[in-house]
Amino acid sequence: MLERLQRVELLIGTERLKMLSQKRVIVFGVGGVGSWCAESLIRSGIKYLTIVDFDRVAESNINRQLPANTQTIGQLKVDVLKKHFEAINPQAIVTTMDNYYSAETSEIFHLENYDYIIDAIDSVKDKAHLLYTASKTQAKIYSSMGAALKMDPTKIKTAEFWKVQGDPLARALRHYFKQNEKPLRKFQCVYSEERLKNQIEHKANGTLMHITASFGLILASLVIKDIVS
Repeated sequence: MLERLQRVELLIGTERLKMLSQKRVIVFGVGGVGSWCAESLIRSGIKYLTIVDFDRVAESNINRQLPANTQTIGQLKVDVLKKHFEAINPQAIVTTMDNYYSAETSEIFHLENYDYIIDAIDSVKDKAHLLYTASKTQAKIYSSMGAALKMDPTKIKTAEFWKVQGDPLARALRHYFKQNEKPLRKFQCVYSEERLKNQIEHKANGTLMHITASFGLILASLVIKDIVS
């Protein structure tokens, strides 16, 4: 029994822990939601993890994103996280891809190679294409809806995509799918119907870590629960 995973093994057993170590997971977007999802997966025994994000750490990320602090500003998020995750589990195989997912780049990700695909990206068009493309594979798909403009983590829910209510991002995706190719099968989402307003006018939406991290941790829980159940 590895001591760093002892508490996991005590809860789920040796065989299920072995199952966790054999699954391949890819996380698209490792910002406020995806970074915490990836952290939970690594700490829970996932060994093969691919993280995708083209962005670099900005000072405005520090309030909510795992890779962001005053020492990492300007560094690629995926590079910061790879070093961090390998310090947690030196045996983890963490693959980084500093790319942007789009229809034009979709083939480089080889989605057919994964057991689980986690969507934590923001762009409606690219998110829609990812969900459609992922639905053509055998992988389980879990997707984050919008985590901004929220303060109450007890209002976070999970639901099948077409049953998500009160979320502007889900609404925009459904509108997009009505005019374009839509996913070929159902998938679960993390979302919240809570919608507050910025107190100061700004092009960005206010966001808090306890919300984005909760979204990410719930996404990770869906993966882990599916593997061990």
